[in-house]
Amino acid sequence: MRLVIADPKTGKCYQTELAKDKETYILGKKIGETLDGNPLGAAGYTLTLTGGSDKSGFPMRGDFEGQRKGKLLLSSGPGFNPTLKGERKKKLVIGNTYTSEIMQVNTKVTEFGGTALDQLFPKKDGEKKK
Repeated sequence: MRLVIADPKTGKCYQTELAKDKETYILGKKIGETLDGNPLGAAGYTLTLTGGSDKSGFPMRGDFEGQRKGKLLLSSGPGFNPTLKGERKKKLVIGNTYTSEIMQVNTKVTEFGGTALDQLFPKKDGEKKK
């Protein structure tokens, strides 16, 4: 499972792979809930769950309850970007509860810790510098 942490102050995102034992902190939670960042490697930070996607790339939606996949008639938001005014389309999306099928977990920082995220999640060799 990949954890993506968005920093609203700088506009940067930080990615890290979660170990299997740390995935249990996220499983069963819903979009919009807050987490303590200590067990996830972000000591002192408080994170809010904002979404994610499963192993097939289907997005999670906060307004679709449960852990299942389903087709919804969408007019905007995660999973559909309309090109025409008033356009709607049925799209396959995932519910708002995190399961072991979710491969990417998106979060944002709501309370900052003492150490900068740049130091907690340094760039690995081979990654592009921006």
